[in-house]
Amino acid sequence: MTDKLPVLVTGGAGYIGSHAVLALADAGWPVAVIDNLVTGFRWAVPDTVPFYQGDIADEPLLARIFAEQGTRAIMHFAGSVVVPESVADPLKYYHNKTAKSRALIASAVAAGVPHMIFSSTAATYGVPDVPRVTEATPQVPINPYGMSKLMTEHMLADVARAHPLNYCALRYFNVAGADPAGRTGQSTAGATHLIKVAVEAALGKRGHVDIFGSDYATPDGTGVRDYIHVTDLAAAHVLALEALIAEPARSLTMNCGYGRGFSVLEVLDAVDRVTNRRIERRMQPRRAGDPDSLISDNGRIKATLPWVPRYDDLDTIVGHALAWERRLGEMGRG
Repeated sequence: MTDKLPVLVTGGAGYIGSHAVLALADAGWPVAVIDNLVTGFRWAVPDTVPFYQGDIADEPLLARIFAEQGTRAIMHFAGSVVVPESVADPLKYYHNKTAKSRALIASAVAAGVPHMIFSSTAATYGVPDVPRVTEATPQVPINPYGMSKLMTEHMLADVARAHPLNYCALRYFNVAGADPAGRTGQSTAGATHLIKVAVEAALGKRGHVDIFGSDYATPDGTGVRDYIHVTDLAAAHVLALEALIAEPARSLTMNCGYGRGFSVLEVLDAVDRVTNRRIERRMQPRRAGDPDSLISDNGRIKATLPWVPRYDDLDTIVGHALAWERRLGEMGRG
């Protein structure tokens, strides 16, 4: 059995980070959180989890956290996540993601923290010309968001060769859903993720859903994406950490998806089914850089980790997202 080492979660008050905190805490790992609360929420972190409000580029603060918590592993989620914003303000993204990640890695090396899990993205692949994306598919990002993540992957690879640190870069596809127990979910106002937008529309928080492009080379003409439940994604992080601890000389890079895709119209149909009402849909022109289809080949993660998704069902993902959206309304936060 893998030793459960103390873990620091950066961005642990955000959407995916807060689910990782729950997965670690539920499994008995000692866990602490650092988050600057620019986009995260203090209430998303359980009161039982030590919380530090601060920035991952604050190296004296990180040194204090590592000492106080005995940190031996980092799960790194902190950073901005809106692709169009990265195009409009690239320097912000290279600062928030690349420069601050470099500071975090430097602090980890200085403190002798030996393991890091990095929240990477399928956006590093750009617009692939294959039906299913493997980890060997060329990484040709088309926006600063994807490029900033790729640069951090390269930094980790270089550092792992030079220092006693191993890492796992998990390349997410489209993350959706919420904690099945209703403890956390996607809470950011003005979110752009399709399922979040669609359940907001179903509950009357938006008047309609825009569909960007109807002439893609897909069965119904709308873009196809691989949606993964955030709780299954969080479970993959815990298993990846166990793998790093078990083999400290090995680093890993793995896609995180279910290996099948749904079109925009199929997702909206699922929301209609779950809510028993029809969302108003408005067709809009394509957005620059959106691939026709982006689906993972998840063979590597399934071969490497004992990862068995529990929520690989579109209606279940939508149902959990909808339940969380209603909960936000009850809490006066949505």
